[in-house]
Amino acid sequence: MTPDTIIPHQLLVKADHVLRNPGSELDLDWVAAAHGNLSAIERRATSLPARRTVKKDCQAAWLIKAIECMDLTTLSGDDTPARVRRLCAKAKAPVRADLIEALGLQERKVTTGAVCVYHDMIETAVEALEGSGIPVAAVSTGFPAGLTPHALKVKEIEASVAAGAAEIDIVITRRHVLGGDWQSLYNEMRDYRAACGEAHVKAILATGELGTMRNIARASRVCMMAGADFIKTSTGKESVNATLPVSLTMARDIRAYSERSGYLVGYKPAGGVAKTKDAINYLVLMKEELGRPWLEPDLFRFGASSLLSDIERQLEHHVTGNYSASYRHPMG
Repeated sequence: MTPDTIIPHQLLVKADHVLRNPGSELDLDWVAAAHGNLSAIERRATSLPARRTVKKDCQAAWLIKAIECMDLTTLSGDDTPARVRRLCAKAKAPVRADLIEALGLQERKVTTGAVCVYHDMIETAVEALEGSGIPVAAVSTGFPAGLTPHALKVKEIEASVAAGAAEIDIVITRRHVLGGDWQSLYNEMRDYRAACGEAHVKAILATGELGTMRNIARASRVCMMAGADFIKTSTGKESVNATLPVSLTMARDIRAYSERSGYLVGYKPAGGVAKTKDAINYLVLMKEELGRPWLEPDLFRFGASSLLSDIERQLEHHVTGNYSASYRHPMG
């Protein structure tokens, strides 16, 4: 059995490397032009799961893609080096070997897109992932509230990069958005981008705290103009995290920025994406709104932990016809 027998080849082919977004000057007219028609956005988002379903081999292909675009995450106050090492082991082998063999994917190196941790676990994760090619992402800038002094936020980024983080997930200052202070948001984001150096930066908007779709769209544009490599919905700690309507709004601003600048910016929904059907809905949204390149970890990530267990259970059902207990798919 070859990989193409089970998994559609066109979905599993890797995309080309993406040139990094350098940012641009702040254009306040373009920011002001961003709007959000809530009823139209919700209507379109509601239609996605209703009109698009994937089954059997095609579903398995989408689920493997979801795993490869996952930032496997632990952001708990009781994180320990042992827990992080177990999580890294899972990132390197996210699907049981017998299922990989049954799917015909022995020759494909299936791993998660990254492992995401707090600063003090970066060195542990880097050591555990050595030689795997999996990057370590670190949350920074006073995560999750983002209310520490700006100078400390910049130092925190620099320290995380020095410790080995290849990606930095920053949180913006929400009051800049709520007060319409776009210049301050732009300046803040530019400082974060500069502090990251070669490390890629994901701008967390905390969309559940921004009030309106218009604010979300405008904040997305400002962060992209300031050089964000990704824009991300949430920290996962807010009362409202990733949703399809918010994702549709941000995806369309990514498309508008790409058409305007020629550069591609990534997208990361985080918080509340815990089930297989949710993952497929987000992947379909990316494919329909932005195109095939946004089905690769260079341009799309899930911020998730429990999602992986559900996907692995669905893959076992695809292979065997039976659902297994969750303990058969441990996270570590």
